[in-house]
Parts: sequence; C-alpha cells; structure tokens
Amino acid sequence: MHINPAVFLPTAFISLAVILFSLVAPQTSADLFSALRSGAVDHFDWFFMSAGNVLLLFCVIVALSPLGNIRLGGKGAKPDYSRLSWFAMLFGAGMGIGLVFYGVGEPVTHFTTSMAGGSGAPLGGATGDAAAARGLAMAATIFDWGLHPWAIFTVTGLALAVFSFDYRMPLSMRSAFYPLFGKAVWGRAGDVIEILAVLATIFGLATSLGLGAQQAMAGISYLYGVSSSSTTILILIAVMAAVTFLSVRGGIDRGIRILSEVNMWVAFALLVFVLSTGSTLQLVGDLGRNIFTYLSLLPALSNPVGRTDTGFYNDWSVYYWAWWISWAPFVGMFMARISLGRTVREFIAGAMIAPTLLGIIWLTIFGDASIAHIVAGNGAELTKASLDTQLFVLLASLPWAQFTSVVAIALILIFFVTGWDSGTLVIDTMTSGGRTDTPLRQKTIWLFAVGGIGIVLLLSGGLTSLQAGAIATGLPLAGVLLLMCAGTLKGLLALHRQPSHGKVMDIIDG
Repeated sequence: MHINPAVFLPTAFISLAVILFSLVAPQTSADLFSALRSGAVDHFDWFFMSAGNVLLLFCVIVALSPLGNIRLGGKGAKPDYSRLSWFAMLFGAGMGIGLVFYGVGEPVTHFTTSMAGGSGAPLGGATGDAAAARGLAMAATIFDWGLHPWAIFTVTGLALAVFSFDYRMPLSMRSAFYPLFGKAVWGRAGDVIEILAVLATIFGLATSLGLGAQQAMAGISYLYGVSSSSTTILILIAVMAAVTFLSVRGGIDRGIRILSEVNMWVAFALLVFVLSTGSTLQLVGDLGRNIFTYLSLLPALSNPVGRTDTGFYNDWSVYYWAWWISWAPFVGMFMARISLGRTVREFIAGAMIAPTLLGIIWLTIFGDASIAHIVAGNGAELTKASLDTQLFVLLASLPWAQFTSVVAIALILIFFVTGWDSGTLVIDTMTSGGRTDTPLRQKTIWLFAVGGIGIVLLLSGGLTSLQAGAIATGLPLAGVLLLMCAGTLKGLLALHRQPSHGKVMDIIDG
C-alpha cells in the first residue's frame, strides 16, 4: 500500500476508536457528542458565520480580479471532462443528498415557525402573515444552501487545484500552506493539517450517509410498510456498500462520472414532474421572488452577532456552516481533481454560482409546492411528518405517487453511492501523500471506515451524534480554511506576475 504513515495511522486509529467507543458505550458516546455539538454552537456561532462571510468575499474578489484569467494547469491545459459531466460531478459530490433530504422539510419548518414568530423563526418571523412567512422561509432555506456553502467548497478546491496543477505539488491540503510556512508544511505541521482534514471529511461524509440511509429507509417504510429498524438500516447500508465498492473499483470515469450524469437526469425529471403537476406559473414566478428576497435579506441572515433569532441561527445556519466546513476538504479535493484546464473565474462560477442556482430551483419547486399545500389547508399530514418522510408525503399528494416515490428513493441511493465513492477516493488521496494511483484494497479501508462511523453513530445517537462529529471537526478546520485563503492569494499573485511554471520556491519566494 502507498500511505503516509504520519497521516494514515492516526486517522485510522481515531476512526477505529470512535467506532469501538460508540459500540461499547452507546449512551455515553451519544451524550459526549451531544455536549460537543452544544458547546461548539453556543460559544463559536459568531466564528462559523464570520468565516463563511470571509470565504464568500474571497471568492467574489478573486473571480472579478485579473487573477480570474489564470488557467489551472497553464495556458495549454485542456479540461478532462465536458461542462455537463464536470457540473454533474460537482453537484453530486457536493450536496445533492442533502437537498433531497431537506428540500421539503426545511422550507416547511421555517414557514411554520415564521407564522408563529419568536426566536426559532428566521429573523423573528412574520406572525400570522402567510405571504411574508413564505418569503422568509424560502430566503432562509436558500441562505443555508446557497452561495456561502459553495464558497466554502470553492476556496478549498481552488487552493488544491492551483498548487497541484500550477505548482506541481502533491494534491493535499498542506500544499496550500507552502507560501505561508515554507518547508515546514512537509513536516509535523502539515501532518496535523492533513489529519484534521481527513477527520473532518470522515465525520462530514458520515453525516450525509446517515441522512441518506435514514431517508431512503423512511421512504421504503412509507411505501411498503417495512419496519425502519437498526437491522433494516444495516441491511440497506450493506447493500449500498457493495454498490459503492463497484463504483470505487471503476474509478472516476467508469464510476462516479456515469452515476453522477444518471442522477442529474433523474433529479431533473423529478423536478419537472413536481413543477408540471403543481401550480406551474406560480412556481416559476416564485423563483424570481425567492432570488430577490434571498439577496435582499442576505446581509441580515449572514450577520454573525446580536441575533435575536437564536433558535434558527444556532440550530440551522451555524450547524450547516460547520457541516459545510467539515465537507470542504472532501468536496474541494474532488473539485480540484476534475477541474484541470478551467480558468480560475470559470472554476469559481462553475463551483459556486451554477450549483447555487440549481439549488434555488430545487428548493423553490419542492419548498413552495409544499408551502402552497399548507396554505391551501391540505398540508396537515405534511406538517406532522418527520423530516425524512416529508418528501414522500408531498409526492403522495401528486399523481403517480407510487412511481415517483420509487424514483425519489433511487435518487437518494445514487447520491448515496456517488458521495461515498468520491469521499473514499479523497480520503485515500489525503492519507497517501496526494497520490491518486493507490491500490483498491487501500481505498476499501476508508470505504468501510466511513461507513462504520456512519452506522455506529446513527444507531447509537442518531443524527445528533453525526452532526456533533461534523461540528467538532469543522470548528478548527474553519481557521485552516481562512489561512488557506492567504496562501492561495499569494500563490495566484505569483502566477499572475510570473505565469511560467518554474519551481514553486522560485516563483512564490522570489
């Protein structure tokens, strides 16, 4: 096997320890993770939000500056994938499974809390005003899934792409810190950065796999009456592990790329179906209104201090920011691997703006359609349903419910596989010193490590433990990403001054 022992062994040991601790003392581990989640959110909410704001501003400034003209890999570099394949893989590895899980539940939750008002409602809500509550609910939902999270991913992906393709450094997190710390990044300092990134990736990915398994099992239970128990969830994850192994074996071209393109078309078909069977003209009009409301409320929603809507702010936005940050090494590294030949401006637009727009479309159609049912007095079952079944309750109110629900389950499971697959490849790359040619058995170790943590945390403490793991690792990683901006900026400025690809030390230090 090709490994970096200083990174591989500690992360493997910690992963195994978490699995064993959760199996031996499930209640104690659940309590510990719950305390970690509460402590991080209560004391560092301002830091999570501020970090997201800085990373978004960094992306906008770089894209609009002359640095946006730099081509990843040099002037003669050509993209390996078409724009459609590239975008499908970006979106599938990013947050596809999360949008399916929360696409109905979050707008419905924010709408009901906005109607009631109080600290749990976005910006205090709009008590009794259905139209204003709908606007607040959709703006808050889009905020949690829009520009900020994709900017977090984009910063990481851009840094890794620049130093891998243009400076010929290893495809690893530590490479982006060479302009700041010099040769020290190849020692213990770099190992610490890599270990933190791998652990964050494992917990962030395990959270998403837990969400996917829970929702897919909830859909199967809703449709066919199969009990959603620990045993059935384990069986489902075991089946998906076998499928994911085959995808990992096929690599990016024969695995992730094909599945991502299939999933994009399946998602598009489901989107068009919900749009065409609902109030089509109203939903199209809602799209423009939602974008306008989101942008107009963006400053207030991104304010890190003095918030009165602490319930919404801490339970939703801050949790999301920690989750997105924990995902950043995984999504960013995968973005970098498939983005050779793109300009910096094209990379930022493709990795941040395009997925945001697609997310807004998805959230508008599924979210506004659900809210419309509630306003019309037909949403009693929808408001009472759990988060993981609300999508299926919505589909049950539309024609061909049995068929579309099966399609939705298939969509979740394919996102499940592409996320698990791409995450496995990224973790393997980070623990092997940036190599992408490692043997299959080495990738398989991380496939089962991620799945194992997802299973034991889901069964011992539920989503709270999964979320706590992502938040706990996301907190220190937020500081790492802020430093990464400084290293990336220095590297891009050096390329702008001297575009020829000499030795990295000569270009950056000179």
